[in-house]
Amino acid sequence: MFPQNFPNEYSWLKNIGVLPRVLQEAIPLYGTAEVIGTGSSKTILSWRDTLNQNGVKISGYSDDGVPWCGLFAAYVAFKAGKAVVDDPLWALNWAKFGDPVARRGNDGKLSGVDGRKPSLGDVLAYKRPGGGHVNFYIGETATHFVGLGGNQGDQVNIKAIPKAQCVAVRRPLMTSPPASMKPIQLARSGEIAGNLA
Repeated sequence: MFPQNFPNEYSWLKNIGVLPRVLQEAIPLYGTAEVIGTGSSKTILSWRDTLNQNGVKISGYSDDGVPWCGLFAAYVAFKAGKAVVDDPLWALNWAKFGDPVARRGNDGKLSGVDGRKPSLGDVLAYKRPGGGHVNFYIGETATHFVGLGGNQGDQVNIKAIPKAQCVAVRRPLMTSPPASMKPIQLARSGEIAGNLA
């Protein structure tokens, strides 16, 4: 499941037990990159085609020059057997995915819903100037969420994004979450900060 180019600082994911299904689907795609300049990644275009062929409408995606973080999230959710949000290319639509875990209130604070905390495999929806971004929770530091996502520097990788930009944390619908689906505190290096227990 883990590609050879998967970063060593996140190798703890190999030993944490059964991963949430979305991460089981996302991790093998690590390193997939868009084609810079003329042309498009056949792999990324195949995600669009697979979704369209299976009833998940992807419109407006003609090449990998179009922002594709939402396409990556849609493909991963679909492969994991999860319902995909309407208009998944719009990253902020992922703030409606699955069940709410945390959301930004009128006071500007990101607050947990029903005592929930962001956990491994949750969907993180961010607002940024000019649009949004979406990725899957790998862990967090005091100030950043660390997520695996598409179109992060034109490729699938793991990136830290300020928590202040996160507008919603959503959990894929499931009957029985794996034991690994819990909050993960990370050191700045990406390694686990302290004991996982």
